[in-house]
Amino acid sequence: MTGHPEALATPVEAFEPPYYVAVFTTVRTEDQSDFSETNARLEDLVKDLPGYLGMDHAQTPGGLGITVSYFRDADALTQWRTNAEHRAAQKRGRADWYQSYTLHVARVERSHGFTRA
Repeated sequence: MTGHPEALATPVEAFEPPYYVAVFTTVRTEDQSDFSETNARLEDLVKDLPGYLGMDHAQTPGGLGITVSYFRDADALTQWRTNAEHRAAQKRGRADWYQSYTLHVARVERSHGFTRA
């Protein structure tokens, strides 16, 4: 994931449309026990999902987190949404880790990128 402080900050590449994005925007609670471990496990798990393309993450100093996950098709996104470990983490997030969140899912119709040489 490109949002880790120790990772070189680079966005996920632009893919040939159509593909899907899930935009997960959060504000966390003070209780973050086990969050980092669970987040790392989910990142490893989703990488093995056929149709997963990548993920971008940003966190503001004020506490707003934005994670954008990219999927080749709606079936891949559904597989991730219904994954048992992911579902358990969603439940834990609502119970402990998130003050609030929103999820937006969209089909990407246009995409392009730029990288300085």
